Amino acid sequence: MRGNMGEYDQATAIAQMTGEPADIAAVRSFHTKLGVALNLQQQLASDVGFFVRISADQGQYEAFEFTDVNRSYALGFSMTGARWTRPDDNFGAGVVVNRASSAAERFFNAGGLGILVGDGQLPHPGPEQLIETYYSFSLTRGVRLSLDYQFIDHPAYNRDRGPVSVFGLRFHAQF
Repeated sequence: MRGNMGEYDQATAIAQMTGEPADIAAVRSFHTKLGVALNLQQQLASDVGFFVRISADQGQYEAFEFTDVNRSYALGFSMTGARWTRPDDNFGAGVVVNRASSAAERFFNAGGLGILVGDGQLPHPGPEQLIETYYSFSLTRGVRLSLDYQFIDHPAYNRDRGPVSVFGLRFHAQF
């Protein structure tokens, strides 16, 4: 990815010199950010699928495309409700571990703000760990109601935060 991005260590160094919170906008310039992702999906049975995803990027530049993740590991499965006579329903679960780079951790600890991360300090950084499960009911053709639950430990890479439970409800109608 190529774009106008700030470098975490530059913003952190300025914050240390001035005593002000780290400001990524003050150090933005044109950079190329390299990353890699691996996604494996496998059908295990006619109604069960499994996935594994691994991704990483350089971690020295700010994120602006999705969220403040520099390393991510995920695995999970999904299945239809065919085994309990609800073939149009879907059930799934997954586990994710996200990490920020050490440069990003220093930036957030210096008061820097990212897309979704940053509250002025990050004295005890660590991996963000998530467990998610959902059930999607087929109410009628083209109409679905989904229930979702996420358990997040150490949200925003902060070992002093969490755990947090997030509940979701989604209604989808397609005509």
